[in-house]
Amino acid sequence: MRGWLGGIRLSGFMAIMMGLVVLAAFVLVPTVATYVEQRQRIAALEAAVQVTAADIAELEAERERWSDPAYITTQARERLYYVRPGEVVYLVDDDVDPADLPPEEADVTDEVERTRTDWMAQLVRSVVVAGVSDTVGPELVIGVPDEPEPTPTPTP
Repeated sequence: MRGWLGGIRLSGFMAIMMGLVVLAAFVLVPTVATYVEQRQRIAALEAAVQVTAADIAELEAERERWSDPAYITTQARERLYYVRPGEVVYLVDDDVDPADLPPEEADVTDEVERTRTDWMAQLVRSVVVAGVSDTVGPELVIGVPDEPEPTPTPTP
C-alpha cells in the first residue's frame, strides 16, 4: 500500500481539478436536493389530481342517476316512504332479533343509603353563595361545613 501511495504525485493541475470537483459537489448537492423535493411535490399533486378526478367522476355519475325519474321515484319511496295512491304500506316496528339486543343492566346495589345532609338545602346554599361571592373559597364547596375564622389573640 505504501508503494501505491508513493506513486501518486500531486501536480498543480490535479489540485485544481480536485478543487473544481469539490466545488461542483457543493454547488450541485443543494440543487439535487431541491430537484428531488420538487419531484416529490409533483408526485403528491398528481395523486391529488387523480383523487379529485375520481371524485368528480363519481359526482357526475350521481348527477346522472338523479336526472333519471325512476331513480328519483325509488329514492322517494325508500327514504321518505312515499307511496302511490291506492297502495298499502306496512312498516314493521321492533324488527330487531332479540339476540341482537343488549343485555339488561343489573342494579348497581341492593342497599339504599341515606345522605348525611339535606342535599337540596346544600345545593341552594351553594348556588346562592356562588352568586353573591366575588372569589372562590372553601365555603363554596358543597358538603364542607362553615368553620369560623380564628379570632386574633392580642399579644401581651
